[in-house]
Amino acid sequence: MRTNTVPLLACTAIAALSTFALGATPAQERQFVDAYRKAYEGRDHAALVSLLYTNGADAQALVFYKMMLGAEMGGRIAAIELADLTPEDKVRAQSAQGLDGKTYRLVLPATKKLVVKTATKGRDGSSSATSEVFVGESGGRLWILVPAAAK
Repeated sequence: MRTNTVPLLACTAIAALSTFALGATPAQERQFVDAYRKAYEGRDHAALVSLLYTNGADAQALVFYKMMLGAEMGGRIAAIELADLTPEDKVRAQSAQGLDGKTYRLVLPATKKLVVKTATKGRDGSSSATSEVFVGESGGRLWILVPAAAK
């Protein structure tokens, strides 16, 4: 008896692509946001850096991202969310011009953006800030994306 494996392989491929296209689950998104909040508010720089996707990243961009993560942590997070990308975000995520004049791209496709609103109070008054970083998925996990030199 001869069986045709092409339909079976096609169904398997479609199922795999469907699972991939769905992206991160709400539980994975919640876990990522919670991990970021805990590390940020706990001033755990190593934990924040562990959220960066560094494979293929530009070395200078990576140093900058690590520095920015360290500089921003410690305040109180007033609001944090993983937001859908706007059409403008999708264009920005494709490539950007660096300060050095080179063109950069993200190491993975951006699927969301992490929007963090912080509030700080001190004896000189209070301030608030909002920051956004692109987030992508690899290996069933969400990551903060770091730029790489475009080829």
